Amino acid sequence: MGKDAHSTELGEFLKARRGDLAPADVGLPTDGQHRRVLGLRREEVAQLASISVQYYTRVEQGRLQASAPVLNTLADVLRLDDDQRIYLLELAGREAPRRRRPRAQKVRPQTLRLLDMLNAPAIILGRRMDILAWNPLAAALLTDFSQLTEKQRNYARLVFSDSEMRRRYMNWEKVAPDCVAFLRMEAARHPDDPQLSELVGELSIRDPHFRQWWAAHNVAAQTTGVKMLRHPLVGELTLDWETLACATDPDQQIVVWTAAPDTPSHESLAFLASWVTTHSPEEWGDRGAAGVSSPEPAQEEGESAEPGQH
Repeated sequence: MGKDAHSTELGEFLKARRGDLAPADVGLPTDGQHRRVLGLRREEVAQLASISVQYYTRVEQGRLQASAPVLNTLADVLRLDDDQRIYLLELAGREAPRRRRPRAQKVRPQTLRLLDMLNAPAIILGRRMDILAWNPLAAALLTDFSQLTEKQRNYARLVFSDSEMRRRYMNWEKVAPDCVAFLRMEAARHPDDPQLSELVGELSIRDPHFRQWWAAHNVAAQTTGVKMLRHPLVGELTLDWETLACATDPDQQIVVWTAAPDTPSHESLAFLASWVTTHSPEEWGDRGAAGVSSPEPAQEEGESAEPGQH
């Protein structure tokens, strides 16, 4: 997204968020009459933010770049959470200077060693939810990533496009919209990423649910949550997932799945881990494409775009 697209998205985001609120939610009286507009009216948002209706209208229409204090006031009025507030500020260019176009990502050997040492399913996600590396237990839990092309190794793409992954997630209706919200946040951080635009376009054409959730303009950061899976070998699993940020690259995150002690899911996960050790690495992807670069349209001189193993 360029500057104009960011202005349009900011306006659509504000419109969607005021549509989520009723007058009673923000302490405004209701006259009991039928309202033609879902949620708050523009004049009501302006009143609560102590700005003129004309000023707010121009902001929502993308014709005026609001200051950071005004945007923070609007975030308070619209009851935005922390992720949504960051997204609003980044769309307006108020959170950080304009970033350079993202370069190809590589996983550091030290991070790969950490991945190997984890006695739990774990993957490393990069920008746009690209799967940069994984351990054998993650391959056994989800899919054999080594059998996928580099383009296919994208978490959001798999959730929406891979029929087996879709069946495996018992709470797909929660997992899938979360992926969309993560991608929305990514779009604000990297507005000029052509591969992200391509991914969003592809999934919008492919899946009506994706189109619906993308149009809702919900945003979220990847932090923690619960996933429920139906595994063909060990049955149903309820797993907590947690993200660990890579200190050397804030656009890389280690995602780890664990089960609470003394639960059936913990026992099943332990059995799966034991099962993996008795089967060949070729069957479950060994360490997968650990250390390969994510695909990028251009490489720096001297860099290789060819995938490698470690």
